[in-house]
Amino acid sequence: MSHEARILTPSPAVGRLLPRSGIRVLVQVHEIMTTTVITAQPDRPAHEIAALMRDHNVGSVVLVDDSGRPVGIVTDRDLTVDLLADAADPDTPAEECATTPAVTGAHDMELEEAAALMVGHRIRRLPVMEGDALAGIVTLDDIAVRTGNIEIAQQMTADVARAVFPDFYFHQRGG
Repeated sequence: MSHEARILTPSPAVGRLLPRSGIRVLVQVHEIMTTTVITAQPDRPAHEIAALMRDHNVGSVVLVDDSGRPVGIVTDRDLTVDLLADAADPDTPAEECATTPAVTGAHDMELEEAAALMVGHRIRRLPVMEGDALAGIVTLDDIAVRTGNIEIAQQMTADVARAVFPDFYFHQRGG
């Protein structure tokens, strides 16, 4: 059975009202992104990537090339499923369990566009670029917490999960 990710079009609730005007302004990614991004070279051993995640209390590390441009992203789940579950060598280069190529967004893109990009590519984290420089990262959690619209984030999470795990997660677990 084939499953396609739905592109979620968030409601205007992802915007904010200007005081006293009643005019809704759309939120741009740079307004909610996290500006501190943990990065590493793709050839770093996976166990070092795991240590970076632990030490910085993050769930992902963006892999960058020599010029600082994202080339992939490693999540805690990637390490667990692709490395630990197979009892692989912890010195395995991070790029071997990374999601590549890195899908990125522009710092001035509207949140609605970023959300559609994330769902369309089945990702929960989106590195944000300002020109050629990595400027931050936005996650589904950022969207939920910083926009105050938990329904949109829940729907996006469900859409991404259904796209990634259509048979196992939702059919076998009754979701």
